[in-house]
Amino acid sequence: MTVWVGLTGGIGSGKSQAAAEFVALCVPHIDADALSRSLTADNGKALPAIRETIGEHVFESEGRLNRAALRDEVFRRSQTKAILEALIFPLILAEIRLQQAQYPDKIYGIIDVPLLVEKPPFLALVQRVLVIDVDEATQIERVKQRSGLSEDEIRRIMASQAPRRERLLHADDVVKNDGSLNNLAEKIQRLHRYYLHTLKAV
Repeated sequence: MTVWVGLTGGIGSGKSQAAAEFVALCVPHIDADALSRSLTADNGKALPAIRETIGEHVFESEGRLNRAALRDEVFRRSQTKAILEALIFPLILAEIRLQQAQYPDKIYGIIDVPLLVEKPPFLALVQRVLVIDVDEATQIERVKQRSGLSEDEIRRIMASQAPRRERLLHADDVVKNDGSLNNLAEKIQRLHRYYLHTLKAV
């Protein structure tokens, strides 16, 4: 039976790069963010429910979801975020389970979930938790360079995520990503060898 490892980390931690390293090693990879985007893409499974519960005003005339309008709605009405999550999360969970079923005999696979710690139903899908960890100052600097957001904006995003300490309390494995991309790749390769050795008997 495949052991599923939940991959998570705060904004700017390098979680996406870590995921890419696992993919390069041919490890099964399920991306919750990508599934979420597909559910709200043209003809996505979530669109009818969003139209019914949030309204036609977050859609363009061609029937596409107007993501800017939806973000504005979430910003102006706090309950919209809860409504949206109640619609989307069960669909993402179902899609993840479908993808897990495609890999019944692998030693392990990665489920890439930014809100893994914040949302217990996602934790229930994995047997181990891997946290990509950096200190706050590094997070802020990386996101500034990548996105041009102000420090206040970055801190607001960080405040919406689980605190670093909480993520680490849930972690079975921690990769400290405070070096170069090559350094991260070497750490993931070592962890991959460890997983292959230790999870094979699970």
